[in-house]
Amino acid sequence: MKTLLVDNGSLEPAATFALRELATKLSDCVGGRIEPVSLLHSHKIASEKLDGVAAQIVEPYLREQLQAGENEFTVLPLFVGPSRAITEYLPEVIENLRADFPVLKVKIALTIYQDGDLRFVSMLADRVRDQLSELTADAQPVRVALVDHGSPIEEVTAVRNGLADQLASELGAAVEQVAPCSMERRAGSEYDFNEPLLESLLSREEWSTGTVIVTQLFLVPGRHAGPTGDIAQICADAEQTSPNLRTIRTEVLATHPKTIEILADRYALL
Repeated sequence: MKTLLVDNGSLEPAATFALRELATKLSDCVGGRIEPVSLLHSHKIASEKLDGVAAQIVEPYLREQLQAGENEFTVLPLFVGPSRAITEYLPEVIENLRADFPVLKVKIALTIYQDGDLRFVSMLADRVRDQLSELTADAQPVRVALVDHGSPIEEVTAVRNGLADQLASELGAAVEQVAPCSMERRAGSEYDFNEPLLESLLSREEWSTGTVIVTQLFLVPGRHAGPTGDIAQICADAEQTSPNLRTIRTEVLATHPKTIEILADRYALL
């Protein structure tokens, strides 16, 4: 049986390297080989940008393994909440493969955040406290913007909003305010639940002075998160518009030790 650590995939090499590093650490933790495989996109990265080893994506990876005689797989989703990529796209890929390989069996583990498990919000709080410890007294007021990609599924956004409430309780008086926000949203009033966007939040009068810790609800770097992502550019633009604003971005969450702990727990439940 093969076990896959699966992320959404990205055109950014840093995302594939982060996925591979996590898979290696998780393999050491659970005592079995964990394969780093993306759902989409990553196979388009030139292999020379990935130390000569091409990234793998789910459909061709599973097909190749099935052709070699492997029939049973487990999937550990590297996703915070119930994204359609895991609840709809991945099951569709599996069903399509079963048309050619009826013996295919796949177990999909729980996503990283589960209601009632406080470890994830503690990871977010750790990231914020890391930044708070570096601030001087004149950095006040300090606010926290918890930013995710944005989703067309209200249940996914509800997870983020719930995490923002929990993070506010965890941090208490250490910060003035915690607000959730998105990087993207679809057009139409039916997607207003994604508001505010990060750029809109940073343009509000009460958010345009003092220090804003932009807490990245991203597991690996990519188009949005990371040193050269959209979040960095939005923060730079906001500071240029508002000279009294200072933004600080937290690290992505894959490097937090509790990520491996949670993934190992998900693995043990399979």
